[in-house]
Amino acid sequence: MAVYPGGFNDLQTARRRTIFYIAGVGVIAGILVIGGYMLLKGRAEPAQEPPPAAPTETVVAETGAPVQPPPAPQTATNEASPERNAAPAAVATVIVAPATAEPNQDVSGLIAQAMELLNTGAIGAGGPKIIEARDRLNEILPMANGRERAFIKEQMAQLSEKWLFSRLVYPQDALCAGYKVNSGDMLSTISKQHNVPYEILMQINGIARPEQLQAGITIKVVNGPFNARIYRSTFTMHLYLQNTYVRSFQVGLGKPGMETPTGRWRVKSDGKLIQPIWTDPQTNRTYHPEDPDYPLGSRWIALEGIEGAAVGRTGFAIHGTKDPQQIGGPGSQGCIRLHNGDAILVYNLLMPGVSLVDVVD
Repeated sequence: MAVYPGGFNDLQTARRRTIFYIAGVGVIAGILVIGGYMLLKGRAEPAQEPPPAAPTETVVAETGAPVQPPPAPQTATNEASPERNAAPAAVATVIVAPATAEPNQDVSGLIAQAMELLNTGAIGAGGPKIIEARDRLNEILPMANGRERAFIKEQMAQLSEKWLFSRLVYPQDALCAGYKVNSGDMLSTISKQHNVPYEILMQINGIARPEQLQAGITIKVVNGPFNARIYRSTFTMHLYLQNTYVRSFQVGLGKPGMETPTGRWRVKSDGKLIQPIWTDPQTNRTYHPEDPDYPLGSRWIALEGIEGAAVGRTGFAIHGTKDPQQIGGPGSQGCIRLHNGDAILVYNLLMPGVSLVDVVD
């Protein structure tokens, strides 16, 4: 048995020192083990990425589901951007500008109010307030920037399938109405009274031939005229009924050295033709509709210049094309080219001697 100098008190002191030493070593070892574990865990597990941001814009077609306007930003801007091209629609090519600019906070709020007229009315009595929403969106359109303008035009193009290109007549619509056909009425006479071609009345009322118009029935009429505005920088045509936006189209314009002149044009009173015989002024070759390389497509809408650089210019027209690859760029001798289906629709809408076409940069 070991003998500790100093007796019992020294022995107790030694025991306490031994216990403290063992405890201290244990604490230090525990710290080292925990620290090592945390270090290894940090190396083994990569940092977690934040969850993806929620979508900033939802656009739903006319299916009864809610349609959300562009979100309001933290800061407002009125900077506009040029409009671009989008994919063709079922009936016509609808052009929608890309979202290249931040939305204006005030305008976004007005858009939300207009869209609420469509969403909240879908279940309540009376249904969606289509005409009120259309007119609200049309009022907002001049104030909108690129992203907002894209959204508004997309919604208005969709709405036009309901209020314009269908047989439905909505209450309080100043642009469309019902008309009871009287004995002796002719479709051409009715259309002139409303400043629209008779072809559009046939289209929306499902009338195969003008002579099939029957006295006593009520048809839908449109209060025109339709007008168009063409932007050379974006190769787009925007169509309006009076001052209300309807939809947009891709166009082909004059090639370098033969640019489509700017200014105001009017559809010639005798200028609407279906596949006319045409002589190329550069080659003097005459083309007939049955020629495999006939260049004018489905329709011809002759124009006369009345203001600006268009005054005194002749031989210009809106027409179809045999080469759809040239739509959306320069390639014509100055005429305005459309896809053949779009050319037929525009032909049915523009009124000879009345409808105006503005060409701007």
